[in-house]
Amino acid sequence: MEAIQLMLVDDHDVIRQGMKSLFDGFENLHVIAEAQNGKDAVDRIKDIHPDVILMDITMPEMDGIEATRLINISQPDCKIIALTVHEDSQFFQQMMIAGASGYVTKRSLADEVILAIETVMKGGVYLSPHFAKMLLTEFLNCKQHHGKTSPPVIDEITQQKFELLSKREKQVAAFVAEGLRSQAIGEQLGISTPTVSRHRARIMDKLNLETTADLVRFAIKSGLISI
Repeated sequence: MEAIQLMLVDDHDVIRQGMKSLFDGFENLHVIAEAQNGKDAVDRIKDIHPDVILMDITMPEMDGIEATRLINISQPDCKIIALTVHEDSQFFQQMMIAGASGYVTKRSLADEVILAIETVMKGGVYLSPHFAKMLLTEFLNCKQHHGKTSPPVIDEITQQKFELLSKREKQVAAFVAEGLRSQAIGEQLGISTPTVSRHRARIMDKLNLETTADLVRFAIKSGLISI
């Protein structure tokens, strides 16, 4: 399989260098271009065709929101993932409206960034657990406001999938859905971060899920977590 071609857009040199160092350890990920701001990214995209762009939001000359909108028009097949310090709904909503395929915070661990890239390359949308839960909370609150909610009922298929998980997998799934990162989950359960990652991979496989947003939906539907 050909390596995934990446472009890094961030006005901080240290962030771009850190991301390049991360991807150097993966044969299937190749950084082919960098840009210091949105305008630089829009100009450079005319000559290159990356598969995925990791896009900062707050940058001089042109921010990541406008750059995402313009790149989405000129190269709609290019997947853009917001990689940002912003964790509020305003920036999140604006990036997704502009055409981003994912939203990850800079506090995320390396495994989440890699998972986001793999997810969008498969045609999915990746949201950090915090934002996936935010969307579901807003959706459920909207339904409740309009008087259309009903007590949660676990359907037979969801129950069958729920029973496929071991006790430890249910614990890990709940923590992931609550927005905890692998390291924090490991500390809570007294297991290593790699072990958490293996549990997470088995959970996604058993439940036939693609993204963290899917897992959050399942966790709420099955009663693993409550909103």
